[in-house]
Amino acid sequence: MGGPDRLARHRAAGKLDARARIDALLDAGTFRELGTLAGGEVAADGVVTGSGAVAGRPVMVGAEDFTTLAGSIGPASNAKRYRIAELALRNKIPLIMLLEGAGHRPLESGRGRSPVDLIAQARCSGTVPVVCGVFGASAGHGALVAPMADFCVMTEQAAIFTAGPPVVKQSTGEEVSKESLGGPKVAVGSGLVHNVAVDDTTAIEEIRRYLAYFPSSAWAYPPRAADGAETAPRPTPELMALVPRDVRRSYDMRRVIDVIVDRPDWFEIQPSFGSAVVCALAHLGGDPVAVVANQPRVLAGAIDADAADKAAHFISVADAFHVPLLFLADNPGMLPGSRSERDGVLRSGARMFAAQTLATTPKVHLTLRKAYGFGSMVMAMASFDGQVATLAYPGATLGAMGALAQSSATGAGADQVEALREAELAASFRSAQELRFDELVEPSDTRDALVSALHRGLSARQVAPEPVRRSVVVP
Repeated sequence: MGGPDRLARHRAAGKLDARARIDALLDAGTFRELGTLAGGEVAADGVVTGSGAVAGRPVMVGAEDFTTLAGSIGPASNAKRYRIAELALRNKIPLIMLLEGAGHRPLESGRGRSPVDLIAQARCSGTVPVVCGVFGASAGHGALVAPMADFCVMTEQAAIFTAGPPVVKQSTGEEVSKESLGGPKVAVGSGLVHNVAVDDTTAIEEIRRYLAYFPSSAWAYPPRAADGAETAPRPTPELMALVPRDVRRSYDMRRVIDVIVDRPDWFEIQPSFGSAVVCALAHLGGDPVAVVANQPRVLAGAIDADAADKAAHFISVADAFHVPLLFLADNPGMLPGSRSERDGVLRSGARMFAAQTLATTPKVHLTLRKAYGFGSMVMAMASFDGQVATLAYPGATLGAMGALAQSSATGAGADQVEALREAELAASFRSAQELRFDELVEPSDTRDALVSALHRGLSARQVAPEPVRRSVVVP
């Protein structure tokens, strides 16, 4: 690596070095390095690469070594990065990149022809899981791994950007710290990075935890829970108290998810971005599911551009790897207003709708209280949208828009307002009569109804799957 002095300074900052990160990530004794001699006298040419196992399953891994030439990328290290992505795709196993580097090494950029590693990484998209962690300053070419990954976690001490502060000052005259340029607040706020961990060890634990919900590739199905989670009937009467009948009262959808899924230790993706939608990985009846749920505590559950973009990416990743989708709807529609329109809410909503309606993995939908207009369609409520089951609670309200908004938009009189309100309240029953919902379920029967629908949908898994290859997962 970079020698004892540089390693000591690196560790004094509270960080693991590149090889220690690999040791923490992989099962003990499984790491087999490749490209040790690449780069000649430069130790591993600034990136440690090889194969190993996570929870007994093979993976390819690369870790930038900041103690060696700031983890910069020369021709040899570029080739090594390409090689592990190429092998991940060939062997149908996940690719994990651990980032802390300065991007391209300028003095060596013209020395011969070498492959562009990002080409191989792009080919992995939607075919094998691509996961990355950011553990320090990550700039330029190396940083481009993050937006191409299915999941990216960074530490509180890390920063990621197109170019670091010195380059920014030289190019634009702006003086800015690395934290202000690409620290967690910026990277999470822009949607670039999904989760933040307090330190290196916690970030690595999140990577291992994330991978546990996915198969090794799109040619396999997700693994069932190792502990054989309960599949016996379990009533959920507590949902009667958790979900208020009054649609004007908020509640925490996370508590509902706690009750529905097998265990309350489910894994939320991007909790601090687009918070009006909760995206989470969990187990239901022993099987991994990707939960997409409106959050009434944020914007009353209205779906804004950030929430829709987050959900669209999450849905695409889940579909690519055959993880079933569970939609829990309780929203007044897409977020209206001039700011929302400037943010591109219709474009983002259309992206979310396209992702879910094109999904071929099993889809289960439940409307808890309300779902209006396009907000219902992006949450997979519309009829004939390929759902395994479409369910609702009795008394759920739905329609093109709420009764009050509709009466205001149409200039309805008092008698028409009352008629609209009555129609709104009767909507779930009328929809069930017309089979727009398969069935109305009591809150106490929620989990059992969802488990039954999911397991029925999973019976379609008669043979090994073929990858979902409409396109790559869009960053």
